[in-house]
Amino acid sequence: MLNDPYEALGLTKAATADEIKKAYRKLVRTSHPDLHPDDPGAEARFKAISAAYELLKDPETRRRFDAGEIDGLGAERPQRQYYRDFADASDNVYRQGRGFETDADPADIFAEFLRQQARAGGGDDFGGRGFSAPGPDARYSLEVPFLDAVRGAETRITLPSGQSLAVKIPQGTDDGQTLRLRGKGGAGYGGGPAGDALITVSVRPHPVFQREGDDILLTLPITIDEAILGGKVTAPTIDGPVGLTIPAGASSGRVLRLRGRGVARAGRKTRGDQRVELRIVAPPEIDEGLRDFIAEWRKSHPFDPRSDLMKGAAK
Repeated sequence: MLNDPYEALGLTKAATADEIKKAYRKLVRTSHPDLHPDDPGAEARFKAISAAYELLKDPETRRRFDAGEIDGLGAERPQRQYYRDFADASDNVYRQGRGFETDADPADIFAEFLRQQARAGGGDDFGGRGFSAPGPDARYSLEVPFLDAVRGAETRITLPSGQSLAVKIPQGTDDGQTLRLRGKGGAGYGGGPAGDALITVSVRPHPVFQREGDDILLTLPITIDEAILGGKVTAPTIDGPVGLTIPAGASSGRVLRLRGRGVARAGRKTRGDQRVELRIVAPPEIDEGLRDFIAEWRKSHPFDPRSDLMKGAAK
């Protein structure tokens, strides 16, 4: 199938929501263009993976794709004919003089009603008979950078008609959140109001930051001496670099919290925090002085960080 989202994620239609999420996260790590700058095909793969996940993570759009109502890009498939089989009048949804069959599609009934109103009014002017209806909503997908979603931004999308539409990304926008632009959908009937544009946002993963609720997660590498002696280092945040104090004797995996450095949302007085997980990184080259010092220190300072682990495993 053209643009099959299941195939793009390496899944079948029987995949669970959790399996879809796991497959997406795994593929992002191998295809994100920021993480693989030397791979010319990474960007195309990443776009295909993101589009597939965008469609399948939403139960409603997944249902519509499985039912054949939309294609793999989320575009509406042509609606069925108002007559099921032009060669066999006995199978028509609508029969002149008898009305609609009991299994007729409500959308077909409504469309036929509009045509009858137009014919009765002598044309397509529904309003001439006192009838009006809102226009249909239009659905679009928009991928935005991670920092634009958490900080807020403005961008533009190009509609199938070629028209450009301005879109404001609110501060703190979540992955999968749908934005509504009033009056930017299809034209109304008989002078009725235009429908809305519904834009589902897909947030592009960031190579450094992750998001959990309104908190920002960051893994910060530190040196051996910073871990032992402590010190002041610079850490990145979504608002720019800040100073962070490393406590003496810090171990890998310890989490420090930068309060109020997470995601802010409109209408909320407080914002999330940034959680910084420390990771001790050894120098790329160990010089002779450091090696000799550690060797002597080991002789006089026996320390086994795994002793409690081994005891617990034996119980």
